[in-house]
Amino acid sequence: MKILFIALATQLLSIAGFSQPVSLNQKEKDAILYMREEEKLARDVYDSMYTKWSGNPFGNIRQSEQTHMDRMKILITDYKLEDPVTINGDKPGVFTNALLQKYYKELVTTGSQSLTEAFKVGAKIEELDIADLEERIEQTKRPDIIAQYNYLKMASENHLRAFVRRLKMQEIYYEPIILGNDEFDKIISH
Repeated sequence: MKILFIALATQLLSIAGFSQPVSLNQKEKDAILYMREEEKLARDVYDSMYTKWSGNPFGNIRQSEQTHMDRMKILITDYKLEDPVTINGDKPGVFTNALLQKYYKELVTTGSQSLTEAFKVGAKIEELDIADLEERIEQTKRPDIIAQYNYLKMASENHLRAFVRRLKMQEIYYEPIILGNDEFDKIISH
């Protein structure tokens, strides 16, 4: 129901002409470009984990991350920004943002050690995504951008729950690394 509401709201905002405002401030531009590559980070790491370990949740979630990348691409197109993913030819594991490049190498290395570590890497990525989206939601007043970020945040919360469930099945209780305990517990208990 929540996904349907967000999709409908995004479409209505687009029809109402909110999807192509005149300009964005630099923080808004940077945020859109960063989130496009952060969604690519998730997709590329999950592709790597799927290749290494097979199965889910990596198979399903990597496809979802592609959808998230596509949603950010819509904003890039609407606001006539230069897409960092296109600049690199969407090569797996290649990023224009140096921090995301570093994260990719670290996360793939850690996740390749064991399936348990791969699930922990997945949970960490989703925590990072949630925290970054919350920060970027605060940086804009534009309804179309906020709607996209909220959609991505809701999906990341679902993905975080999936990874935490997989760890729990192995009798491992994941401790949040990025989010506060209260926020993490609220997401997991939903």
